[in-house]
Amino acid sequence: MITTRKPFNFAAFFINILIPLCFGLIGGLITQKTIKTWYPYLEKPSFNPPNWLFGPVWSLLFIIIGISAYLVWSKKAEIAHFPRTVAIYFIQLILNLCWSYLFFYHHLIGASLIEIIALLAAILVNGIVFYKIDKTAGLLFIPYFLWVSFATLLTYQIYVLN
Repeated sequence: MITTRKPFNFAAFFINILIPLCFGLIGGLITQKTIKTWYPYLEKPSFNPPNWLFGPVWSLLFIIIGISAYLVWSKKAEIAHFPRTVAIYFIQLILNLCWSYLFFYHHLIGASLIEIIALLAAILVNGIVFYKIDKTAGLLFIPYFLWVSFATLLTYQIYVLN
């Protein structure tokens, strides 16, 4: 466990939060077109949350992910394999974006189900890697992992029903 942290750097903090929010914004733009035209006509399970809930939840999760990334970034000088850590982080962000692209843009529910399982694995790996660097950074991935676990169940149910 790496224990030292640089003094707070507002610019780096802002950038680390902005990065996942930008991924979320792109995903939201992909989703926006079909949320009113295709998605309402899908059969959904009874536990499907209302559409208005997804935006605030994802925004909060992306902010938490950015805070976690900042905590790791602040210890980058002490991380032997920092480029690998960054790669793992960006892989899970890209996989997150790919789910929206497969599900909402291409309407590939089965492919998005396979993809979200890969995303869940990437989130778990990312959380573990971050935890080894900074316990708080790793623990901040728990709400993200839980929400994507729920989204995986939801995707599976939508796949089965459609």
